Amino acid sequence: MELIELNAAKREGTGKGAARKLRAKNAIPGIVYGAKSEPVKVSVDVHTFDKVIRENGTTGLFFDLKVEGDAGKMVMLKEIQMDPFGLRYQHIDFHQIDMDALVSVVVPVETEGVCVGVKDGGMLQIIRRELEVVCKPKDTPESVKLDISALEIGDSIHVADIDLGAEIEIPFDSNFTVVTIVPPESGSGDDEGEDSEVGAE
Repeated sequence: MELIELNAAKREGTGKGAARKLRAKNAIPGIVYGAKSEPVKVSVDVHTFDKVIRENGTTGLFFDLKVEGDAGKMVMLKEIQMDPFGLRYQHIDFHQIDMDALVSVVVPVETEGVCVGVKDGGMLQIIRRELEVVCKPKDTPESVKLDISALEIGDSIHVADIDLGAEIEIPFDSNFTVVTIVPPESGSGDDEGEDSEVGAE
């Protein structure tokens, strides 16, 4: 689990007016929730936060959040609220981490190797680019890595096939497909939500 250092300031005002004033000063209003502590209202510099998001994405982020020089709180990013046009940050929710409690985190799916099916002319389709995992914070993987080197045309990896070890669970109600190898004529992406790739990522 990688911790990203992030500085924040305390904020006193509440309501839309106070939030607008903060955003006008290039700050994003936010709040830190904790199971064992009272919520703390904070603000974060928009340029600093935007740089973090551009470099790391928005999923599975853990921060060493320092509020006005305190010792730091270990938090995870729970929600980002954007304006209706998706251009400006409106609000950020952080959740303080209990290292002994299970957390639910969405992490990206990555493929490893070049599969037999692709060498034979098939196409790799990544059906799910992200998966939810449940684990303790220290066990959170940066990604779910799938070895596709042995897959032939027509083969698939379903969520039940993925073993991340005893400490990490992937919750699911149905055994959905994560990646599959399809013949070239079937790789046009007719099914909504499927992405076609010419090879492994």
